[in-house]
Amino acid sequence: MTVSTPPLVLTVAGSDSGGGAGIQADLKTMLALGVHGMSVIAAVTAQNSLGVQGYWELPPEAVRAQLNSVLGDIGVHAVKTGMLASPTLVETVAEVLAEVDAPVVVDPVGVSKHGDSLLAPEAVDTVKTRLLPVATVATPNLWEVTQLTGVKVEDERGLRRAADAVLALGPRWALIKGGHLSGEPVDLLTDGDREFRFTAQRYDNRHTHGTGCTLASAIASYLALGEDMPEAVRKAKDYVTGALAHGFPLGSGIGPVDHAWRIRR
Repeated sequence: MTVSTPPLVLTVAGSDSGGGAGIQADLKTMLALGVHGMSVIAAVTAQNSLGVQGYWELPPEAVRAQLNSVLGDIGVHAVKTGMLASPTLVETVAEVLAEVDAPVVVDPVGVSKHGDSLLAPEAVDTVKTRLLPVATVATPNLWEVTQLTGVKVEDERGLRRAADAVLALGPRWALIKGGHLSGEPVDLLTDGDREFRFTAQRYDNRHTHGTGCTLASAIASYLALGEDMPEAVRKAKDYVTGALAHGFPLGSGIGPVDHAWRIRR
């Protein structure tokens, strides 16, 4: 029997002790979509369904060593970044990824689902000047758009203005997530010339923890599987919509999306 190696996807992010977001969500997504997930842990959080009780950054030399171990021996077909916490960690990751010949999906994580800060204020400029220029696609939500660019989106008409402001910071594509707007969710993907809009059904389900991490990881997975950017985003959106629909209660607060919904179905 001939055994082939699946596409390789690396996540560089924080660990979520509750298992709904961060490294844990990324690896579950990658497994569900048929790629081999690998991880570089940049921070450890104490986190549950009620919020983030604390987080601790790993030393930059530990993050760099993890990156060098994976990239030097195994290699990657796509990379996803999430919570990087501090300017030093952002700089470290950006410096290494600038030399990687694979798509880089940057989820510029600023706050958790519960509103807890996951990025030091002084790190915002470093994300803008060092990390976004190495991104193949950036996937900010509306709060992160404002944090990075100052642009506030009030309705769907503002999505393109937000995308242009993000593109000005250096990524080749911008995916602006409009799920926090009223009405049916609409996300806008553009490279400055082409524009794609993705709609989805809104489900009456409060258990949405890990949505952003899951979407970015799904995009990276589909890029590693050979899809172009619009198709990777479309398929990732379909997967996340199903995961949202099947989100389940956990603890006393907000539960996670169900990364295994296709398997259970």
